[in-house]
Amino acid sequence: MLFGPDRSAERVVRPRRALRAGVAQVFAAVAGLALGLLLPGIDGGYQVAAVRAVDVLKVVGVGVLSVTTLIFSLLFLVVQWAAGNFSHRLLLFRTDPVVWRVFALVVGLLVYSVTATLAIGSHRTVSVSVPTTALVLTGAALVLVRRLQLTALRSIQLAHVLADVRQRGQKVLRALYPEDSTGGEARRLPDVTSTVVWAGDSVLLAQVDVLRLVRTATRADAVVVLKVPVGVALQPGDVVADVRGGRVPDAEVLAAVVGEVERVFHQDPTLAFRLLSDIGLRALSPAINDPATAVQALDATEGLLRPIASADLGDRSIADEAGAVRVVMRLPSWDDFLRVGFDDLCRAASDQPMVLSHAHELLGRLRARAREDRRRSLDERMAWVEGELTSRHPAFLRGTVGR
Repeated sequence: MLFGPDRSAERVVRPRRALRAGVAQVFAAVAGLALGLLLPGIDGGYQVAAVRAVDVLKVVGVGVLSVTTLIFSLLFLVVQWAAGNFSHRLLLFRTDPVVWRVFALVVGLLVYSVTATLAIGSHRTVSVSVPTTALVLTGAALVLVRRLQLTALRSIQLAHVLADVRQRGQKVLRALYPEDSTGGEARRLPDVTSTVVWAGDSVLLAQVDVLRLVRTATRADAVVVLKVPVGVALQPGDVVADVRGGRVPDAEVLAAVVGEVERVFHQDPTLAFRLLSDIGLRALSPAINDPATAVQALDATEGLLRPIASADLGDRSIADEAGAVRVVMRLPSWDDFLRVGFDDLCRAASDQPMVLSHAHELLGRLRARAREDRRRSLDERMAWVEGELTSRHPAFLRGTVGR
């Protein structure tokens, strides 16, 4: 299958490189420095006493910094709580751009306050824009701080966490498996000319710069077939890709592979399933024993499985502008999604009849929507659940089978 010109697919094949927190803070500091040097030098317009402007700058700088320090200290506890109760792989709050935007704005405000205070010096009056700018920046910082607090509160509420994980997973799945996709013709690829091996340290394959690979393969009239799916660990000596047809230097292929220490949502279709399964597994642990949370995790997993139950799955081929296949991405199969999102959780719930009976209903609903060739996998899991209910909890089976 070829990725068409739809924007969702383009967002997936184009790597996402988030603006680093350090870059944002440097930019805010430079902007604060520039404003602090320029605004006190304005002679025209309405003027205010320099002493009063300095007092405002001191109060604003110290006050906002103190409040922000306290809030960030509390937020670290929120992150620790969410990781301990949901999943250590849950990065929804920690990777939210509002976190580093708030800190960057506070840094810029502090630099502006100090710089403007020094720039005023022995002036008797200064432009009203000096304290006004400080107040505007303070208002913006407080608005972002409030948004940060609300985001933090959402990150410790189960319903919001499940909804956020499901929505991010659906976004990736919609881009990788568009509703109007079709199987297309099977295309015979050229013979293998070289094999690219990973030579670096152990990392997780977080993203692939597919557009870069397409351009590289087009210049060499080759096809790059990726052998490792996104989200899998790369060990030294692992085969990353096969180059077919033309010849592409290994370094150019490896340069398009983005390795990280953590998985990210951007191109990873199974990460949402993994997180939902983690949440359910923690809820079923003897220390917590909360089967209702596991049921909610299964409901969120069903929301991910339903759209792809009848979708065209399998590897994806990306073509160049002329329509020639240049890159083949390895993607999960239907059984892969079931194993990650369903099997682990259900095995852990063998002594939880509420979870098993709900899983049986879920499988039945999926079977009604799934393609014919995928129903065997669902039937096997339904049979296993029925067997567990029959041997362990026959009373729950009577109300489950036949629905």
